[in-house]
Amino acid sequence: MSKTVVIVGAGIVGVSTAIWLQRAGHAVTLIDRKGPGEGTSHGNGGVLASAALVPVPTPGLWKRAPRMLLDPREPLFLKWGYLPRLLPWLMRYMGEATAEGVAKRARAILPIIGDSLNDHIALSKGTGAEHFVVPSDYLYVYDTHKDYLADGATWQVRRDAGFDCEVMDGPAFHAYDPSFGPAYQCAVRQKDHGRISDPGAYVKALAAHVETEGGRILRGDVTDIARENGRVTGVRVSGEHLACDAVVLAAGAWSAGLARQLGVKVPMESERGYHLELWEPSVMPRAPVMIASGKFVATPMDGRLRLAGIVEFGGLDAPASKAPFALLENNIRKAIPGITWKRRVEWMGHRPSMSDSLPMIGAVPGAQGVFAGFGHDHVGLTGGPKTGRLLAQLISGTTPNIDLAPYSPSRFR
Repeated sequence: MSKTVVIVGAGIVGVSTAIWLQRAGHAVTLIDRKGPGEGTSHGNGGVLASAALVPVPTPGLWKRAPRMLLDPREPLFLKWGYLPRLLPWLMRYMGEATAEGVAKRARAILPIIGDSLNDHIALSKGTGAEHFVVPSDYLYVYDTHKDYLADGATWQVRRDAGFDCEVMDGPAFHAYDPSFGPAYQCAVRQKDHGRISDPGAYVKALAAHVETEGGRILRGDVTDIARENGRVTGVRVSGEHLACDAVVLAAGAWSAGLARQLGVKVPMESERGYHLELWEPSVMPRAPVMIASGKFVATPMDGRLRLAGIVEFGGLDAPASKAPFALLENNIRKAIPGITWKRRVEWMGHRPSMSDSLPMIGAVPGAQGVFAGFGHDHVGLTGGPKTGRLLAQLISGTTPNIDLAPYSPSRFR
């Protein structure tokens, strides 16, 4: 039976959900406070990181984190005045920094991101957005082979999940991509990955297809979800009531407030991510590259090279810091000596980071007709299409072919 569905949030998860719902015969309305592709989906690293199974909290992070916070050359920042508010979430988050926590997250996230390139190809087919999806390798670059070996546990997780990893030392790496200078002497090549050549434009093109197919796109703030006898009847957006049969919360780091109104306390924080775009660079890497020592990605995009990464904790309201941008520029100058560019663009956004590094996907308990689709931390673009498809199946009454228990919105009750 066809339903009228309101989707709160028009990033990659929201537009993916809308497209798969339309293909199943439902009527959709996308609501976003800024418009499609203007938030985190605009500023991500652009990599379809199918093998990104290992979360940020790993064994030993307790010991490394204090030193990282005090060293401006490290990719971890904190607005210290925010620490008291952050602390309860941080204790739960760091509690997952164990071998068991890593293994649990890797098993659970694999079905969401493990076939990302094909998920994006299937999503974008027939939408006019196909050309943004580019098959590519994805490289992790290390200073030395010894540094790669020190990261061995991470690579074992990926190999155990079936991902092929080709190690290239010295001459082999520089023959593969001569862009990089002598500071880096080892790379791990992951095949069968992909990139999005302009993430913001990609999400906008997908949203335009939703409109072409009869969907509505509204710009505004959803402040309440109306219910009668426990079932959703509509949403309140910018002071007006909009009736619907189902609601999807896909507003990323801004989803927790609405979930709280429904009685679901979400242990989620904003991981403030930064990117620096270098337009018309003199050198362009062959494929997306993760510089392991700097924890940032350099991704070729249309007309520019995007440097994305850095983790900063400071909440949703504080302005961007200057130090992360300086660090990104210093790091790319080290990686690609002599690189120049015509202009640079700075951006900061908010990754929705759950305390267990797993998204919320599924029916919200106690609110019949409300579904969650948020909390993907660093893999929102990668896992957006699969998340959208799963949500469309649930709303359509179809049982997905994967176990959704690890992502259940009721798991923190």
